[in-house]
Amino acid sequence: MTVKEKALQLGYSACGIIPANIFEEFNNALSERFKSFPNSEKLYGWMRDFGTPPEGAKSIIVCVRGFSQYKIPPKLKKHFGKYYLFHSDVAYGPGFRMRAEFEAYLQVSEMRILNAHEFPIRWAAVKAGLGKFGRNNFFYTPQHGSYNHIDAWVVNAELDYDEYNGETTLPECNENCQMCVAACPSKALEDGFSMDYGKCLTYLMFEQELHTDEVKKHMGEWLYGCDACQDICPANNGKLTGEEDFPLLAQYDGYADPKKILDMDNETYTSIIHPRFNRPGKDGLLKWKCNALRALINAGTEKELVHACCKHPEPSIRKIAEWGLKN
Repeated sequence: MTVKEKALQLGYSACGIIPANIFEEFNNALSERFKSFPNSEKLYGWMRDFGTPPEGAKSIIVCVRGFSQYKIPPKLKKHFGKYYLFHSDVAYGPGFRMRAEFEAYLQVSEMRILNAHEFPIRWAAVKAGLGKFGRNNFFYTPQHGSYNHIDAWVVNAELDYDEYNGETTLPECNENCQMCVAACPSKALEDGFSMDYGKCLTYLMFEQELHTDEVKKHMGEWLYGCDACQDICPANNGKLTGEEDFPLLAQYDGYADPKKILDMDNETYTSIIHPRFNRPGKDGLLKWKCNALRALINAGTEKELVHACCKHPEPSIRKIAEWGLKN
């Protein structure tokens, strides 16, 4: 059985193999990104190591699976980015099983895994001919649109490589379509297929305090990620079929209510929420509560609760509540 045949047998929708010299090309592209967004170098600087492949690297194996077939519980759809609902770190999910079994297969086949997942996997998937980039910087396939998960491995074996035709971007993303750029709440996207990650709501939500009133307003009702640029994209029309249940996901619908998050105790957070949605960390309940209050304020439905939060013992929550009363 070949590498590709094994990937498809396990449930991946596509598999491609490319030589490891892609790292150098990525490093050149990263340098161009720094020129466009100088302030982002402090965020992306650690990725410069991607320009140097691990010692002994010969090939990169890329596998893609879609998640557009899964049902999305109503409250999760409203507040959570879809990628975070179906990613491969969920130990009881199909993606986790696929990845573990494929890695076992590579090891039995006497291939040494030199690196897994911690390198530019979207770039590798495009170079392997498995899909293309959209203007929103997401990876697209014909079957699932941008709703894909990518697993990839750098190995020490020379394999049969896929030919690359040089086309990296979706034909639908022509100069007449700027819908994702216009829809981006924080204006992180630019016309030239570039993104300033330092402005992306997902980054701001997890990695920074909500410093400005403008940022809080842009975040809308999102609690964990943002799908604005994907949901409006014409290339995603009709892709979300909702035909299958994802294991145990519906059970989290009851925890997605921002009011319940505001009242959540640390035991519930550490035992139920954090194992499934692990950012911003095991000590991140306060960050969740701040995001929940901000979502309620932007929804405009809980004025009395906002007033009550002005007397909350946590200063960060009081600060958001006071902002809410002014808006």
